[in-house]
Amino acid sequence: MEGSKERFHWQSHNVKQSGVDDMVLLPQITEDAIVGNLRKRFMDDYIFTYIGSVLISVNPFKQMPYFTDREIDLYQGAAQYENPPHIYALTDNMYRNMLIDCENQCVIISGESGAGKTVAAKYIMGYISKVSGGGEKVQHVKDIILQSNPLLEAFGNAKTVRNNNSSRFGKYFEIQFSRGGEPDGGKISNFLLEKSRVVMQNENERNFHIYYQLLEGASQEQRQNLGLMTPDYYYYLQSDTYKVDGTDDRSDFSETLNAMQVIGIPPNVQQLVLQLVAGILHLGNISFCEDGNYARVESVDLLAFPAYLLGIDSGRLQEKLTSRKMDSRWGGRSESIDVTLNVEQAAYTRDALAKGLYARLFDFLVEAINRAMQKPQEEYSIGVLDIYGFEIFQKNGFEQFCINFVNEKLQQIFIELTLKAEQEEYVQEGIHWTPIQYFNNKVVCDLIENKLVRTGPEDWASSAGLASPPRPQPLIPPNNVSLQVSYDVNGFCERNRDVLFSDLIELMQTSEQLPPHRTDSQALKSPSPNCPTARIQTPPRSHICPLQPCSAAPTRSQDEGVPPGDSPAFPLRVKHQVEYLGLKENIRVRRAGFAYRRQFSKFLQRYAILTPETWPQWRGDERQGVQHLLRAVNMEPDQYQMGSTKVFVKNPESLFLLEEMRERKFDGFARTIQKAWRRHVAVRKYEEMREEASNILLHKKERRRNSINRNFVGDYLGLEERPELRQFLGKRERVDFADSVTKYDRRFKPIKRDLILTPKCVYIIGREKVKKGPEKGQVREVLKKKLEIQALRGVSLSTRQDDFFILQEDAADSFLESVFKTEFVSLLSKRFEEAARRALPLTFSDTLQFRVKKEGWGGGGTRSVTFSRGSGEVAVLKASGRSLTVSVGDGLPKKPPSGSVLTMLAKSSPNPTIILINASTLITPGGGFQQPLRGPPSSALRASRRPRARPPSEHNTEFLNVPDQGVAGERKRSVGQRPVPGVGRPKPQPRTHGPRCRALYQYVGQDVDELSFNVNEVIEILMEDSSGWWKGRLHGQEGLFPGNYVEKI
Repeated sequence: MEGSKERFHWQSHNVKQSGVDDMVLLPQITEDAIVGNLRKRFMDDYIFTYIGSVLISVNPFKQMPYFTDREIDLYQGAAQYENPPHIYALTDNMYRNMLIDCENQCVIISGESGAGKTVAAKYIMGYISKVSGGGEKVQHVKDIILQSNPLLEAFGNAKTVRNNNSSRFGKYFEIQFSRGGEPDGGKISNFLLEKSRVVMQNENERNFHIYYQLLEGASQEQRQNLGLMTPDYYYYLQSDTYKVDGTDDRSDFSETLNAMQVIGIPPNVQQLVLQLVAGILHLGNISFCEDGNYARVESVDLLAFPAYLLGIDSGRLQEKLTSRKMDSRWGGRSESIDVTLNVEQAAYTRDALAKGLYARLFDFLVEAINRAMQKPQEEYSIGVLDIYGFEIFQKNGFEQFCINFVNEKLQQIFIELTLKAEQEEYVQEGIHWTPIQYFNNKVVCDLIENKLVRTGPEDWASSAGLASPPRPQPLIPPNNVSLQVSYDVNGFCERNRDVLFSDLIELMQTSEQLPPHRTDSQALKSPSPNCPTARIQTPPRSHICPLQPCSAAPTRSQDEGVPPGDSPAFPLRVKHQVEYLGLKENIRVRRAGFAYRRQFSKFLQRYAILTPETWPQWRGDERQGVQHLLRAVNMEPDQYQMGSTKVFVKNPESLFLLEEMRERKFDGFARTIQKAWRRHVAVRKYEEMREEASNILLHKKERRRNSINRNFVGDYLGLEERPELRQFLGKRERVDFADSVTKYDRRFKPIKRDLILTPKCVYIIGREKVKKGPEKGQVREVLKKKLEIQALRGVSLSTRQDDFFILQEDAADSFLESVFKTEFVSLLSKRFEEAARRALPLTFSDTLQFRVKKEGWGGGGTRSVTFSRGSGEVAVLKASGRSLTVSVGDGLPKKPPSGSVLTMLAKSSPNPTIILINASTLITPGGGFQQPLRGPPSSALRASRRPRARPPSEHNTEFLNVPDQGVAGERKRSVGQRPVPGVGRPKPQPRTHGPRCRALYQYVGQDVDELSFNVNEVIEILMEDSSGWWKGRLHGQEGLFPGNYVEKI
């Protein structure tokens, strides 16, 4: 990983050991051993540790260097053991399991307040956003998922004495995926917002972030319109803590506005949201004084601005804050009376309105996020459960009681998933198992739910024994009786009521400036829900239901906020968390249990590819199929057990072995497919190159045999192993052509040169002796000429079968000879057209001239080259002054004779196995060429040709000619009609009696599809084709043979 600490692969010899990565491997399972291992890793900046599938995270309260894109690439698709423990590894495993098993997944994040749960949730969502694909719509959903964090943090997080960015609400974030794994939707469920923080904060704490962001980041126009002042002006920001180290409220405010924009909240609604936030601040400044035992607004002037911001009448606001309507029923009759409130009741009514407005505003934002991510149907999902952690303060009130109760419920879920359910599964499946004892906090949760929460707001305190004068009462956490939390019950009943009177609801329904929410008659205008003690039961239960069918990946966070790692307080602070989180019992269950379990059918579906008997489907008892698979991979019997419906694998290494073998199988299949496809693409490429070369010389130049019908290699010098030549090219310059050529100077003296063609330049490289220095006398490569392609004036060639060509330049021309001139000129023409946007000028003439550079008294001028008819294929050069005569025999004709070379489409199969066929060369599907043995004399060939051998166009237009015996001629069959790779050869035709022929000459087949025969052998003719290539049978074998080698009998 990046940073000062270097991380290595676990198999590396220089791997740094810091405790154990997985605490299942601890030699002793005690609280002290667990704390010691966490401390050792924490001191070395290893904040993550495994307990099987459970990830332990210790909050370092500093930015760590291993959350970059490099780590995302490192953990994506990697097995758990391949890299150090990381939250990316857990997330990747969860994401892959969702796609593999087609099951919803969830991650449960628990721990004390300040343990880093919210940051962990953000890293999970960030990783999923990075590794999942998708188009524009998916990217929009990803942006909403990521931007929902700063928005919800602004309105739902606050500074506490333990954490500068503490979540003051719980949320279950569900990321929804398509079947291809792209995030295309989502849903957030929020619960138990700490509304009391809006009106009151403890010492050294702050209100929600959005208030301070608004006061710091608002523009001058916004400050004027919203009446914003400094934080100490507002009663609801009564705490003296306005700034937080490491927090830039101004920058965060811009991020919050951007998040609302991404989510799709219109600018006018954004303004209403900020207007409501400011209105709540101004509402808190309304104070009351006593007037004849009744409340009266102390300063009427302070009513105007909150009434303006909330869109209501200031007079009615004053009336509803100091009085309320009460309905009385007597004898079936009811009447409404106005009750004037005292100062305490008026202050409570004001605060209830402020809390109700803020809670509904928060719900509106959550619903806006959900609307932006909504999808018509759910397919797969990954849920992230993130709630505020267990809190233990000097003074613990009603809010801490509710928070800690929800954490007890979450701990109960964790116990159900990791301890209770696992052991019960072993018993149900018939696995030999010794039960491990653990404390189940269900009794604590039942006690609170049955005795305290379910009773009404007026009498629950008396049922709990709180009717006597209030005194702190302890609540014992489940896993450690020595950890006691004392709660101050003062104000429990008042805070539990949290009633918003109907008068205020009716007043707010008259407002037209509140953000739209659900329907016009609901939203911020709907009645308040029940008391908190009735509500705190609903969130845990409502989220247990969706979690039960999911595969859970628990994450436990440890809080190291106060003592540093080398402090004596470190073990004490961590030990109590280790105890109440039940880590020791969890390690014992994981060590004695099995790391992996899967139903027989799913196991077979996953690993069936490992054996031929199980692939593609096992046709027998599923249990026997699983046993067959495990025996086939040589897994030791003590590494697994067979249950009644599931197979249990003990060690993760055994599972990794199965996964690695499966990956190798798929890798082998993928390589086979890639090989066939690349071969197919290469053949098409070579055919295109040969076709282009054929078009250049068609009707213009005689050719040598096999100058086109061969593989175009390109690099004939092996530049990859020639650094002395590569030095003249650019660092990443690609080579199209490289060959050793002969250059002729002004006196027609031949000189060896290396010719290199790249997409931009032509290089001519020579060799010279070093004349001085320590390398004197040694031969070194020298760049003789570097010519940009678009600077070329043209290329000149003769009409005969020679290998000469002239590169025409502005200053001086180059007279060169190369046996691969056709390939070079073809590639040069293509590159010139790409660079200059026009065709390369080509000149064909038997009298050529090239210009030479002026040197000394010898003069410059031009040199003349004349090509004449000679004998043989070897050119004979004769220089005379400034002219050169080249004599060479006749080559293959410029225009191909009719019926010379054809592409044969076997009528018995739509996928021919021979691509190009002519009398001298066979082009196989692999792109190679074979030269047949010498055939009969040309006179015999002419005599053997029948009048019936008319041009193929007269018979079948699907057959397109290529040059006879390699002559540059008509186009071969369109490249687009090439068969796809992997198609088998045509099946042999059934034996039939038909015409026969006798061999006039010996023929040796050059490919598996050809027949070999001797003189006078009789061949059964299966098919005659106008191309001149027939299909026949001899000695039980079928194949192709040239029709002019035989005569019918």
